[in-house]
Amino acid sequence: QVQLVESGGGLVQAGGSLRLSCLPSVSLPSINRISWYRRSLGRQREVVATISSDGNTAIADSVKGRFTISRDNARNTVFLQMNSLRPEDTGVYSCLATGGYWGQGTQVTVSS
Repeated sequence: QVQLVESGGGLVQAGGSLRLSCLPSVSLPSINRISWYRRSLGRQREVVATISSDGNTAIADSVKGRFTISRDNARNTVFLQMNSLRPEDTGVYSCLATGGYWGQGTQVTVSS
């Protein structure tokens, strides 16, 4: 079992920034892949960004150039840096680890 704890969400004005954190209960290098997903009202859950244990990343087109995913093995944490936020980025952001483990999510609200 892997538990994931997300943090860093909140309310921000359009154009602002937030940094989300995903902290797993096991050693981060032992997890092959971690992804950030978001679920917005009236929309299907979508993958936002993914990072592999070797550091390779993938970013959704909708956030490319604004969001960055990174991992810090020393802090055992995966980060999602979100810049130039837009109201349509509002939603619950959750991380998913290889094996199908989900966190509870953190709410991000971007006001116009």
